[in-house]
Amino acid sequence: CITMRLIAEKSSCIYFRKINHPSCMFFQYNTQLGPPYYILVDTNFINFSIKAKLDVVQSMMDCLYAKCVPCITDCVMAELEKLGMKFRVALRIAKDPRFDRLPCSHKGTYADDCLVQRVTQHKCYIVATVDRDLKRRIRKIPGVPIMYISNHRYNIERMPDDYGAPRL
Repeated sequence: CITMRLIAEKSSCIYFRKINHPSCMFFQYNTQLGPPYYILVDTNFINFSIKAKLDVVQSMMDCLYAKCVPCITDCVMAELEKLGMKFRVALRIAKDPRFDRLPCSHKGTYADDCLVQRVTQHKCYIVATVDRDLKRRIRKIPGVPIMYISNHRYNIERMPDDYGAPRL
């Protein structure tokens, strides 16, 4: 599905720029999403889960009513290791064998950029975060649901009605 937008008019010449939309967004929702759900977990999501006394994997399954595979990138692990002894419980949870480890090929260890870049390339992920700035950046990418914590439970935003738990 290719749409064209007018960019500029210069002396009776009209220039157009083609905007390519991914084929997974052909329908109104992302067709690459489906059980088992792969969920990219951010650093602060693990920390807030600990504060709310929520088991990460079990609470994800309770939220989506399906098998969930939490995924942690190398950048998130590096960020947790940098935080030191105060967040050692979060690091221990992140090293759980139920979590998939995703290698990063870029330079630097800024986790937000890493998650946004990965979700832009592969729209098969749900992003789990509590960070307002990261949520704002993810909302600009069409077809990517966001999981967050509110009222001591996980909620999901921008998920099609055909998938996941019913709305409350």
